[in-house]
Amino acid sequence: MEEAGKIDIQDLHWLMDMLQSIDVGLVVLDQNYDVQVWNNFMENHSGLSSAQSLGKNLFDLFPDVSKEWFYRKVKSVFMLKSHSFSNWEQRPYLFKFKNYRPITGSTEFMYQDVTFIPLVSTSGEVTQIGLMVYDVTNTAINKRELEKVNKELERLSKTDGLTKLNNRAYWEDCLKNEFLRCKRTGANTSVLMFDIDHFKKVNDTYGHQAGDEVIRVVAQKMMDAIRTTDVAGRYGGEEFGLILPETSSENSLIVAERLRKSIEDTTVIHDGLEIKFTISLGIAEFDAQLDNHTAWLERSDKALYHSKESGRNNSTIYTADLESE
Repeated sequence: MEEAGKIDIQDLHWLMDMLQSIDVGLVVLDQNYDVQVWNNFMENHSGLSSAQSLGKNLFDLFPDVSKEWFYRKVKSVFMLKSHSFSNWEQRPYLFKFKNYRPITGSTEFMYQDVTFIPLVSTSGEVTQIGLMVYDVTNTAINKRELEKVNKELERLSKTDGLTKLNNRAYWEDCLKNEFLRCKRTGANTSVLMFDIDHFKKVNDTYGHQAGDEVIRVVAQKMMDAIRTTDVAGRYGGEEFGLILPETSSENSLIVAERLRKSIEDTTVIHDGLEIKFTISLGIAEFDAQLDNHTAWLERSDKALYHSKESGRNNSTIYTADLESE
């Protein structure tokens, strides 16, 4: 009859066979970080046999493993007899193994989760540590792909399909946030609204595809005329909006006139036909007396309406006098 706690020699062989055949890396290191156990998983993925690895120092076998990071990771394992973990999102891999999985061939190296296990001797001291190395490449790639898809969906939800500018909903959210920032900090920001003059005539004369091309060209001209800190959007149809942070109405007028003249000098060629067009613009500077971003937008619309009524192809800065029109 076997004594309690003792393992039959045949059972030990089965245990060792199992540890060799599992699809998980198993490494045992002593206190000098010399390799004591190196299973088949480690042989197959590292290209190093047990004969080449046993008794060798881990950092000699894998000089690209950061000693500082590794020591910090296993300190609690040796001193506190507690497990430690490394996740692929924190560190993609411990061992730089090639990825040979056909489904996840988009990544060159194997993503790994690693568990550091204290191995306690009969004296109660941790004289060795075990490393369990898990290939989580499929999980990592699937998560990365999902994140990529979600980011693209988020981008598309904010983007106007025709012009690739910010769409109305997102642009208005940006305007609302800018209004709150200006309220809080007293920053000097202007809103510029403009639309294409006689756009219906463009559609009626040249067709809707030509109209779409005109809108695309206007969007590109606007992007060429602004700073990276400015926020451009297609407000709807042939109308566009521009948020100009840290810009007075007078300086915004310079931007408006530069854009207006650029559009005036532009000719769109569609189906061999030349299309000329102009834009009208309205500017409203932030005012601390405004109740909300909608009231701010209404002021720029009033200035735009004045430009239309004044013959089109010009720019107007909002003043209180426009309220009587």
